[in-house]
Amino acid sequence: MIPSIRNRYNAAFTQEKYQAFLQDIYQTYDHIPPFRISETPVFIPKDLRAKLEEACNEIMDVICRPDFKERSKGAILSGQVVPNEDEHTIFLQMDFGICDDGKGGLIPQLIEVQGFPSLYFFQDLLANAYQKHFDLPSNYSHLFGGLTSEEYLKLLDRVIVGDSQPENVVLLEVEPEKQATRIDFYGANQAIGVPIKCVSELKKEGKDVYYINEKGRKIGVEKIVNRVIFDELIKRDDLKRDFYFTQEADVKWVGHPHWFFRISKHTLPLLKSKYNPTSYFLNELDKLPDDLENYVLKPLYSFAGTGVIININRYDIESISDPENYILQRKVSYSPVIQTPNTPAKCEIRMLMLWERGTARPIIVNNLARLSKGAMIGVKYNKDKDWVGASVGMFEQ
Repeated sequence: MIPSIRNRYNAAFTQEKYQAFLQDIYQTYDHIPPFRISETPVFIPKDLRAKLEEACNEIMDVICRPDFKERSKGAILSGQVVPNEDEHTIFLQMDFGICDDGKGGLIPQLIEVQGFPSLYFFQDLLANAYQKHFDLPSNYSHLFGGLTSEEYLKLLDRVIVGDSQPENVVLLEVEPEKQATRIDFYGANQAIGVPIKCVSELKKEGKDVYYINEKGRKIGVEKIVNRVIFDELIKRDDLKRDFYFTQEADVKWVGHPHWFFRISKHTLPLLKSKYNPTSYFLNELDKLPDDLENYVLKPLYSFAGTGVIININRYDIESISDPENYILQRKVSYSPVIQTPNTPAKCEIRMLMLWERGTARPIIVNNLARLSKGAMIGVKYNKDKDWVGASVGMFEQ
């Protein structure tokens, strides 16, 4: 997106540098992630940075409204109410497709908003690996607010661990060793010392929650960093467990499960901004748009693109028996803005935010980028192509 930097980077790129870069990442935690890592970071100019920050702040204005909980209460499904909900989310992400604004410039368009933790640790590792192995401009950073990587990790430690001991704070998943994003779990464990636990490993006595450590000792759980997707957990009847989210427990949630639902596709129809494509709850539409081909159908309760229909017709709509669980969102046309040695790549930027307890609103701290040369953007697509996959935005300071 910045031709002089892009041309210089591409000209200096070699497969030897790229392989050394990958091996550095793999060796950090002795783990090869199951998703493709792109050959390049994304260089974000100041004008696009300003638009991304403006878009984030406009969306934050809605999420920070005193009545947001009331407006989002319909997102929480019956039977999935979890006690001890806090006043606001801790983690907040917004995904933006980078698009042509029709005036010779670029504009971000909102794809998703999430009140759920993303790859906060891996993205720092990835950015530092790009900086180590490739000649990047010194006045570009993946972090915001003037943070260094050391300060950023200290901030994560303060938000997640706080005044607890790391062993009393667990990062919780369903079979974490099988998750595609487990490299981020390893990063959290190394950076702030929190143990990684499967839901089945948590034990309960009354309201007390604990796990058994490697030495056979009972370790009390004070806080849970929730990485569990409810949809996945509900399907796992085979998991034997003592701990159930819906039961009372003396734990604090670092990322309460309700925020996964409250801040989600369910939020999109509430947003009105030039950065947010028009969205509707399907069950609230009296009449379908005449240009239905310009919309995408998304299930409210899905993850990583599951169930999304890009090329929809009226039959798709009419065959849905539960329209209250879907939204229609106007399609976003990604611009092929990343010049590569062959076909240009499209780009999506996820802005990563933290909302500390006791503060007025979230702050932007980091980012995630995904590059694609196909119809879908996620890192599990485009596996037969190069210069695509997981990446990070380097923002002009």
